[in-house]
Amino acid sequence: MSEKFALITGASGGIGRAIARRMASEGWNLYLHYHQNEAGIHALEKELEQYSVKIELIQADLSCQDGHLPIVKRVSDLDAVILNSGDSYFGLVTDMSDEEARRMITLHVTAPFLISKGLLGRLIQKRAGNIIAVTSIWGEIGASCEVLYSMVKGGQNTFVKALAKEVAPSGIRVNAVSPGAISTPMLAHFDEEELSGLAEEIPMGRLGRPEEVAGAVSFLLSEDAAYMTGQVLSVNGGWSTA
Repeated sequence: MSEKFALITGASGGIGRAIARRMASEGWNLYLHYHQNEAGIHALEKELEQYSVKIELIQADLSCQDGHLPIVKRVSDLDAVILNSGDSYFGLVTDMSDEEARRMITLHVTAPFLISKGLLGRLIQKRAGNIIAVTSIWGEIGASCEVLYSMVKGGQNTFVKALAKEVAPSGIRVNAVSPGAISTPMLAHFDEEELSGLAEEIPMGRLGRPEEVAGAVSFLLSEDAAYMTGQVLSVNGGWSTA
């Protein structure tokens, strides 16, 4: 069986770590991107040693201009791209600085586009491969006080649908996983009472686990999803505030 190589951006975060664990357990060699969380990424690297796969760490700030270049330059052999980097902003549109807005747009829209553009040639040469974006329920239905986050995640969903049509003739599938409320540090601005109230809004009565998002990514990478492309797979416990 030939070796498989994948890039995961934002691998030091809660969902990124879960995806890395799942993919390593399935035999994927991994390029793991991170920004500032050195302790987290090195702990993950150590944890993945049990799977005897190749691991390469790539540090890059994807919220700045040309932040994607270290990734495009370092990644060589490639079969899958998991676009998982992200950050949230909770507050009114009028309270957000122009610089904060610029960095959010670069991180969530410009960088994923340029990473995909820079790496597509490696997949096209093989006439096979997957690109999966981890987006958000807010990209589907929008959220007050997370307007820009909703906008950029909606942009990612549309990017997936459009790119899927363009590269399908080359044997490449492009999909998204759209999580709802997942128990990760991204929800750190909620206190315990607010998290409990949030869980009560969800028909399944609880927050999601990062491993459940990783499971959806694993499915989309598998042959069971061989005829799926351009899809946004919701992982949200039935939650919708639409």
